[in-house]
Amino acid sequence: MPVPPSLLEIFLTALRLGCTSFGGPVAHLGYFRKEYVERRRWLDDAHYADLVALCQFLPGPASSQVGFGIGCLQRGLAGGLAAWLGFTLPSAVLMIAFAYGVASLGALSAAGWLPGLKAAAVAVVAQAVWSMAVNLCPDRPRATLALGSAVALLLLPAAWSQIGVIALGTALGWLLFREATDGPAAPTVVTTRRRAGVPWLATFLLLLIGLPLLAQATAHPWLVVFDRFYRVGSLVFGGGHVILPLLEREVVAPGWLTHDQFLAGYGAAQALPGPLFTLSAYLGTLLHIGPRGWLGGLWALVAISAPSILLVTGALPFWQMLRRQSGAQAALRGANAAVVGVLLAALYNPVWTAGVTGARSAALAFTAFAALQLWKLPPWVVVIAAAGLGQVFL
Repeated sequence: MPVPPSLLEIFLTALRLGCTSFGGPVAHLGYFRKEYVERRRWLDDAHYADLVALCQFLPGPASSQVGFGIGCLQRGLAGGLAAWLGFTLPSAVLMIAFAYGVASLGALSAAGWLPGLKAAAVAVVAQAVWSMAVNLCPDRPRATLALGSAVALLLLPAAWSQIGVIALGTALGWLLFREATDGPAAPTVVTTRRRAGVPWLATFLLLLIGLPLLAQATAHPWLVVFDRFYRVGSLVFGGGHVILPLLEREVVAPGWLTHDQFLAGYGAAQALPGPLFTLSAYLGTLLHIGPRGWLGGLWALVAISAPSILLVTGALPFWQMLRRQSGAQAALRGANAAVVGVLLAALYNPVWTAGVTGARSAALAFTAFAALQLWKLPPWVVVIAAAGLGQVFL
């Protein structure tokens, strides 16, 4: 058996990926395969594909979960945490620094670059909707489910509407989408006994149920903040841009942040490498509740990442058994279609309504979308260019 890498090697490898992995979760998975499968040979293609399938099945940021899982396969939980920290740290530090810059500016209404970032956000989310719809809604029933989910969210913008839509999509998928099959499962990722994952999954559920009750009973600001970010990390299927509507509802609706501050951070996150979930570090730094400054940023980042760590650690022993079940695969198809609908609704509100305020901003958003979708420019290039154009023309 080959000697597993040291914790330091796992951390430094992930750190380099965290500094260079632009392009979102799909691109991240490509970088991971090149580094971990082809270059370092820490696992083979079959095991890598199996791990990716598991992380697509779970809520949370798929690329961060895959990196954490690869670290776990090498050095257990410590290896997973080293991989997660290395991949997450660069963008988290940059987002916290950006939050301090935004705070020093005061009101953002006069900032010329902000409309440019908002227009770029329209383009980025539109491209995400397009790409996810092509991949996750390839037939009429799933496309209908996605559109129905979007309509429901636009007509019923309740606090828990996104969660209800995804739950309904999961149930409909289990009932309707059993015909398609994904073929035989890949080789087992781990050989750990299944009951070893039970404590981690139990902890995840205990926190998901208990944190809202505890936060409501104590009204402690730190608990309230942790509960909201933990809930988002627990319920975002599809990762990446799907985080936008849930996070917006959790921090903007109660008045903790303004729409301008929120969308400025979302736009800036597109220009950085690493996981989009580090947007939470920016938001936590700006909040006027709970921990303040960089400590608040780290607190929010840990809260939104904790569900993924618990779920991947707990689910790895069960995954080989679970993915053989046609019902689980069908439920996932329905959940993914509903996720497309969630993102489509978010494209209109708050992204389009806040980012397109006239002909010029619409023209900039359309141009940015063409740059992403047709010309295949990197998102960070498009975001920086849109901010500059916004400063000049908007």
